[in-house]
Amino acid sequence: MSKKKEVASLESLLRKLPEEDQAEAFRILYGDLPDELPIPAELKKDAAKHNYDVAAYKFHCKTEQRRPARIVRVGVIQNQIVAPTSAPVQEQFDALLARTEQLIHAAGAMGVNVLGLQEAWTMPFAFCTREKEPWLEFAEEVDGPSTRALAKLARRYNMVIVSPILERDEAHGGTIHNTAVVISNHGNIIGTHRKNHIPRVGDFNESTYYMEGNTGHPVFQTQFGKVGVNICYGRHHPLNWLMFGINGAEIVFNPSATVGALSEPLWPIEARCASIANNYFTASINRIGTETFPNAFTSGDGQKAHNDFGHFYGSSYVSAPNGSRTPGLSRVKDGVLVSEIDLNHCRQVKDKWGFQMTGRWEEYADALTEATEPDFEPQVIVDAGLD
Repeated sequence: MSKKKEVASLESLLRKLPEEDQAEAFRILYGDLPDELPIPAELKKDAAKHNYDVAAYKFHCKTEQRRPARIVRVGVIQNQIVAPTSAPVQEQFDALLARTEQLIHAAGAMGVNVLGLQEAWTMPFAFCTREKEPWLEFAEEVDGPSTRALAKLARRYNMVIVSPILERDEAHGGTIHNTAVVISNHGNIIGTHRKNHIPRVGDFNESTYYMEGNTGHPVFQTQFGKVGVNICYGRHHPLNWLMFGINGAEIVFNPSATVGALSEPLWPIEARCASIANNYFTASINRIGTETFPNAFTSGDGQKAHNDFGHFYGSSYVSAPNGSRTPGLSRVKDGVLVSEIDLNHCRQVKDKWGFQMTGRWEEYADALTEATEPDFEPQVIVDAGLD
């Protein structure tokens, strides 16, 4: 039986509506839809030649009287693996690095200031297999080959790059972490963040390789704003998003690897809700394609043994503090998404809605502390009239 053909994007379906209905459909779904930005002709030619999409948008923001605009171009890259998973590890890494560099050049041509790559971009997402070999050979130290390669591009394009890798911490026994390295536009490493929440659902058995991170919820002060990184499964945890906001984030990247059968209905909602609740921009990145592994694996949920765990559906997008968002990138194709934003928008929306002012932080903190105690009893009031 042949595999079903994947839909290119949700937007491609919406554009089948009568033209007079499309704008209203996008408004209802996406809010105050950002304006499209022009893409240079040479870049369009390069994208067509090398089979990737480029999309660019500008979010609306009011001009203030006492604060100058803080214009930043945020970029995200989604891509599929290049070499087969049966190829030598170095060949797989080199192919991914070459493709990623090609897409970074496209982001640089669009003047991106802060760029986010997808989760574990240096390797196939092998964590479903539960095999240690050869996948742990992709692990590297924070200042390893991927960081050194990207640092050159960061300097070249004056671009901060968020680079999620599989980290090997040699200082602590060679332990493994799912880590985002934040590289300055000057090429130095600003810092790192390790994935806070590790999935144990379906095929995603990642605790075979690494456990929950120990870096808290850091926000990195860059030349282009305060940046946080909420790695993949952390997007399902509202308090994880909250803490990046409490620490002052203005842009939070969500580098991910997630498949359609598991999470696609959640994907357009979670990061957008985080933008609304915390009044910062979010940049959601998901890899694409179906990755097939040499050895079949089971997931403990009744499925027969299989060699892949479904289609990574891309659909990367950016959301603003007022809940508006860009259309997503393709579900089936590599792509670069650029969003021009004004960081002043964060405070404007905070002032309008007052979420930070009306939040009951002390009450939540006390209740959560009580909930972690062994003798905790939920606050449930039972109807005395019930038998």
